[in-house]
Amino acid sequence: MHAETINFAVPTLFGLESVAATELKRLGLAGVHAGNGRVYGSGGAADIPRLNINLRTGERVLILLGSFAARSFDELFEGVKALPWEDYIPADGSFPVKGHTLNSRLASEPACQAIIKKAVADRLTAHYHSALTEHGSLYQIQFSLIKDTVALMIDSSGAGLHKRGYRGQGVLAPLRETLAAGLVLLSHYHGDGLLCDPHCGSGTIVIEAALIAKNRAPGLDRSFACQRWGWLAGELWTQAAEEALDGEYDREYALWGGDIDPHAVHMAQRNAAAAEVDDIVSFNVLDSARFHRAEQTGRVITNPPYGERLLEREQAARLYAAFGKAMARMPDWRTHVLAAAPDFEHSFGRSAAKKRKLYNGPIQCCYYSFYK
Repeated sequence: MHAETINFAVPTLFGLESVAATELKRLGLAGVHAGNGRVYGSGGAADIPRLNINLRTGERVLILLGSFAARSFDELFEGVKALPWEDYIPADGSFPVKGHTLNSRLASEPACQAIIKKAVADRLTAHYHSALTEHGSLYQIQFSLIKDTVALMIDSSGAGLHKRGYRGQGVLAPLRETLAAGLVLLSHYHGDGLLCDPHCGSGTIVIEAALIAKNRAPGLDRSFACQRWGWLAGELWTQAAEEALDGEYDREYALWGGDIDPHAVHMAQRNAAAAEVDDIVSFNVLDSARFHRAEQTGRVITNPPYGERLLEREQAARLYAAFGKAMARMPDWRTHVLAAAPDFEHSFGRSAAKKRKLYNGPIQCCYYSFYK
């Protein structure tokens, strides 16, 4: 039913495009290239479960049906209708439409949604020679219309890939799992040496680092929308899961997280158990100003509190200064900090060896790396 070669678009958080592109290349996709907040590549049907199960920094796996210029509603309608929707959506498939427009003549998202919906329905009705019921599985259509060019996609993931399934509720402003994995991968950690997070919150950075150390696929314990697609053979999921399990490592690892909030530490312990990495991670209540390890070398990856209001920003600056003094007593450690404060280096007391712009949701941040 589907096309032999499938084009994929994988949205990412801004700043993680190169990391996600490396993931796609390692999974063997062809023609991998990065765009702005999105990575592209091509493969086959077997890559739909492989991508969903294995990707750490991708937000979802979209099947890209086509892209074309659309400066009028007529152009949009005809362009959408010309795409092979029947290759993916069956006669009873449910196909809601959502998307966004930016810097385009067709500025009304609801109007674009309605046009796209009608064009797809007309194409499918003509192909199946019957009325559409939409009582079956979900084939969520997404569109992006940027500078008068529209891209049409079908979402295979359902819930975003950052929802690994291990994290509970209860900690304010948690770090998204995909961003946490990106921070770990950008630090070039792959299970070597001691890794610590002295502002661990609900433990996301440490848990994602543990999954990376074990080479455990982050999507093994959750479900995806495309598992209910009749044309996608169940054996492909079995093969993808077996491939992921065969790639896991079983060695000795050392990962630790600490936080001044006992509730956060309790949540981190629960999340680690849910992620099945509690055998290689530990968490303790600790003020980061008193952070110290006897080991000569190691790695810190952390996301300290930002402080959004003036008083909170002042408190955050004092926290950064105290944490900087703690790390100064461990000069041979590599320290990686995600922070939103533009004067973080001044507060921390050191100039970073490397800086990278990242976004934590809508908050523009900088990822600072300190090492000799």
